[in-house]
Amino acid sequence: MTEMSHRMHCVVPEQTGWFKSSSSNNANQCVEVRFDGERVSIRDSKYRRNPANPGREPIIAVTAAQWALWLDELTGRAAVGANGALSVETAPDGAVTLRAAGTGTALRYTDSEWRAYLAGVRAGEFDHPDLAVIAS
Repeated sequence: MTEMSHRMHCVVPEQTGWFKSSSSNNANQCVEVRFDGERVSIRDSKYRRNPANPGREPIIAVTAAQWALWLDELTGRAAVGANGALSVETAPDGAVTLRAAGTGTALRYTDSEWRAYLAGVRAGEFDHPDLAVIAS
């Protein structure tokens, strides 16, 4: 199995295209991402699974180029703010708010959810497949 197919096998949990880091726990509390061509969508799985909010979870969408810059920021390959679309606010307890610059939409993650996401980012699990083809 190639490294890329192994990564995708580990992180795609459902047929809808949404996936999470292979470091995420099985409690469905995680950063979830979906690639829709030139658009990347981000959501919070625990909000989506809350029966009080069926179908009304907040979703942040960015372009594939903004996403690539965002991943570069998270891995230290780009300056903070380079993507122009996403920002992070960290609370004293380690919880993180991911905020969309254009709309102000906010997703809130626990410290453990965010650490699992960052582990996936460092492992390349969230690299956009269309951009990988362009870069090769």
